[in-house]
Amino acid sequence: MKKHTSLLFLCLACIYTFTQLLNHYPNFLPYSWLMKMLPLMLLIVMTLKGAQKKFVKLFALGLCFSMLGDFFLAYDRINWFIFGLGSFLIAHIIYIFSLTPLSIESIKKRFIGIIIYLVYGISIFSLISPNLKQLFIPVLIYMSVLLFMALTTLNSKKSNNWLIIGGLSFVVSDSLLGINKFYMPINNADFFIMLSYYFAQYALVQGMFLAQQAQPNKC
Repeated sequence: MKKHTSLLFLCLACIYTFTQLLNHYPNFLPYSWLMKMLPLMLLIVMTLKGAQKKFVKLFALGLCFSMLGDFFLAYDRINWFIFGLGSFLIAHIIYIFSLTPLSIESIKKRFIGIIIYLVYGISIFSLISPNLKQLFIPVLIYMSVLLFMALTTLNSKKSNNWLIIGGLSFVVSDSLLGINKFYMPINNADFFIMLSYYFAQYALVQGMFLAQQAQPNKC
């Protein structure tokens, strides 16, 4: 991604992220959902513009569902939470397919990393599960898919540092969201959630472009 595009993304992401430190932000700006979506819109446009391989175009579709999830959670995070969860679930499934195939050698080499992810996921879910109620199954499914997406960035044949960092950042972002919503309030939670979320999406895009460059003759 070009430097001026990265800088524009950084500016748009910072505008929304830092406004999360303001009190009653949704009332302060009725169209906060649009401000939240703008950074992803930019990533989608630039990903499609730079896509030369099918897996990058597929990844761009995942970004579209992520942006849809941003809309649902920003417009009405209480009543539309399940729709946001569903949108991000689809996004992660698409991310997984765009990252295939997996490397058996990598799975063996990074087995400890896989165990750490699994133990971490079980620990977080154990914390929040008593308060999930009717969302128990949807959140369990979502967290399982999220962890598999992160593990795919670690063990994909397309794997690189940007993809691994992006997957890890996504896990951190959603962990903060889950703990804040279902376990205990975190000071300035929205700020840290969005900071790690935008970085995750940016890192994944960068990783996809690197993977594309590394496979010039493959789809």
